[in-house]
Amino acid sequence: MTSNPRITLEQWQALVAVVEAGGYARAAERLHKSQSTLTYAVQRIESLLGVKAFELKGRRAQLTPTGQLLYRRARVLLQEAGGLEAAAERLSAGWEAEIRLAMEILFPTSVMLEALDRFNAESPHTQIELIESVLGGTAEALLQGQVDLAIAPSIPPGFAGEPLLRMRLIAVAHRDHPLHRLGRVATHDDLRAHRQLLVRESGSTRNTRPAFDASARWTVGQMSTSIEAARAGYGFAWIPEEKIRDELASGLLAPLALQPAAERYVELHLIFASRDTAGPGVLRLAQRIHETVRRRCASPSAEPDATGTVRAQRIAAGVPAANGPTD
Repeated sequence: MTSNPRITLEQWQALVAVVEAGGYARAAERLHKSQSTLTYAVQRIESLLGVKAFELKGRRAQLTPTGQLLYRRARVLLQEAGGLEAAAERLSAGWEAEIRLAMEILFPTSVMLEALDRFNAESPHTQIELIESVLGGTAEALLQGQVDLAIAPSIPPGFAGEPLLRMRLIAVAHRDHPLHRLGRVATHDDLRAHRQLLVRESGSTRNTRPAFDASARWTVGQMSTSIEAARAGYGFAWIPEEKIRDELASGLLAPLALQPAAERYVELHLIFASRDTAGPGVLRLAQRIHETVRRRCASPSAEPDATGTVRAQRIAAGVPAANGPTD
């Protein structure tokens, strides 16, 4: 059990002001108090704690080693107190204490982190919980009331969403993968003969099945693991272009020659759990996400691709356009 503080914040403020102003007279002007008031406050600290904060050296008062410690800790204390008051003001104005966001793993992670950082500069005391989800897991988070915002390829019935980003997905494999040495366009039969790298759906109920009956299949939990496996030559995968720009530029990963083409497109949407009741923090975070996408991404929101965004998203995770039995 902690004891009640004997020193008030006002007294600690007096000590800090005297140190930073270089004397009692200037500190008194800065705080709009009398010099005697500040002198008494510092003496009170020394008396209650049984220490000496200042010592005379010539005609100047300088901090003792103990005084230096008190000054450093007092500055931190005052900053924490100021931060607490600012947080309380934000909350009283309606800024949420916590915002929960589900992000489809196709979305560029660096873009999301920048948007969160920009939001945090405005509301540093709002806690962010980011759920990285796949396929049905994103919609499930919305339907179960687990999040305030979501980024997903389709908008569940009853929810309000906005077009955010049109993603290009590319079927790729390591540059030395056998699929690159066929000397012709690869068919579905060619793909079935090789290992496919998939990302597991994060929903509690998997209602999809793999697009190809591959001879081998690795299903992982994160897009980063799928990319690492492709980089190492362990298989092929459909991966968002934004996430493998460096690998494509270096030639480590190369697009597969497929029929139909190795490219697919998916339109991601920013979806509100409840647009009508969204707080100012949720609305501002949504704004920051949109702004960061427009600045960072080559293909911001556009009309959904004619082939259907849901189909493209399912292909990206290695599942067909139509629902099928659980994998």
